[in-house]
Amino acid sequence: MSVSFERSDVVAGFRTCLPVAVGVGGYGIAFGVLSRQAGLSVAEATLMSATVLAGASQLIAVELWDAPLPVVAIVVTTLVVNLRYVLMGASLRPWFEDLSPLQSYGSLFFVTDESWALSIADLRTGSGRGGFLLGAGLSIWVLWVATTAIGAAAGGAVGNPKRYGLDFVLTGIFVIIAVGLWRGREDLAPWAVAAGFAILGAEMLPGRWYILLGGLAGCLVAVIRHD
Repeated sequence: MSVSFERSDVVAGFRTCLPVAVGVGGYGIAFGVLSRQAGLSVAEATLMSATVLAGASQLIAVELWDAPLPVVAIVVTTLVVNLRYVLMGASLRPWFEDLSPLQSYGSLFFVTDESWALSIADLRTGSGRGGFLLGAGLSIWVLWVATTAIGAAAGGAVGNPKRYGLDFVLTGIFVIIAVGLWRGREDLAPWAVAAGFAILGAEMLPGRWYILLGGLAGCLVAVIRHD
């Protein structure tokens, strides 16, 4: 199947993903508020969103943000969370092998769960629109960065987040994400093991290492069960 990279493909991807991007913007505002609570400035929070573009990883990084900065814990935890992008990128190879490195890798920078899902669905129809992923990713990137700046600016004026219940925002976001990721009984064992190890780690380990411990334990169980 022939795949081209046209400007019209980028526009089509942008328009198709725009409603989804508006929804992602809600998370961007929450991330902006939380980043200010963690001590980041408006510019730092916005720059992180512009260069990382990974909502779950950014929220975890903010949760781990402390003084002194736990660099190893942040890097390893976000690496584990983002490993799925390796498989998502590999799944696009049959369609992207005819594109130039600039077109392929430039598009892959903007991959998110949402833009990937929409692009795979579009490519499977035989549309041959190689620029669709870039357009879809750009729509999310624009909204994500803009709403992060808005949230960070507003977060500075909030003061004590507990006064408005905003200290529960991060927990609420991850509960919502978890509900969306739940695939049924097959997820029960990895999730239970992850929760158990996270609770155990919170009691026995300093700082936020319990997050990484729970994540790795759950991933290990999932891999063993898959084999």
